[in-house]
Amino acid sequence: MSKVIIELKNIKRNFLVGDEIVHALRGVSFEINEGEFVTIMGASGSGKSTMLNLLGCLDTPSDGEYLLDGHSVGKMDKNERSTIRNRKIGFVFQSYNLLAKTTALENVELPLVYNPAYNSKERRAKATKALDAVGLSDRLYHKSNQMSGGQMQRVAIARALVNDPVLILADEATGNLDSRTAFEILVLFQELHRLGRTIIFVTHNPEIADYSSRNIVLRDGKIIKDTVNTKIESAKAALDALPKQED
Repeated sequence: MSKVIIELKNIKRNFLVGDEIVHALRGVSFEINEGEFVTIMGASGSGKSTMLNLLGCLDTPSDGEYLLDGHSVGKMDKNERSTIRNRKIGFVFQSYNLLAKTTALENVELPLVYNPAYNSKERRAKATKALDAVGLSDRLYHKSNQMSGGQMQRVAIARALVNDPVLILADEATGNLDSRTAFEILVLFQELHRLGRTIIFVTHNPEIADYSSRNIVLRDGKIIKDTVNTKIESAKAALDALPKQED
């Protein structure tokens, strides 16, 4: 039986906007097991961004309980949440969030700087290995302005992997990329899934669900659909089927 990585129990999140209370999440419950590749979808205002912030320990619920790898996030103080974010979650953002004037290697090392378990030599070795895993062993010393969008996103994925997190949390990770590059990144996510990584991919693009193992859809702060994908499409096949680019 797979280990439960994410457990949400009747999660509610309310915001006070002026004199009005906005109910962003209205009693959401689900579990995500180790090794699942889950897409979370919904239109603007569905609660998708609020869900992302809660799952990433950037926010806490107004009511209900969130367990991440068996730890109750709502019972933690700010510093404890910061630590669990760093150790348990690897983030991949639409805008990459790389430091502009530092190399790929330095960007990937960054999460390990806050982990006292690693010295500088070990940080360098782990970062090099992570970049190799995403196909960037020849770009270790390139800076952001020397790389394409796809390469920068690969750096971001390597940074997400470097701390061996229990969860990779991707926010519109293909949103800024052209079709070919987006499928190249999806190929990489499918490979990580094949290797047993747990991935949550938050997106507005319904096509992404075809390449994941499960799809959760939000509307008005509630889950309206939670389905297992019994026929996962191959991102590699889709990439190979795209017209060849002219040089």
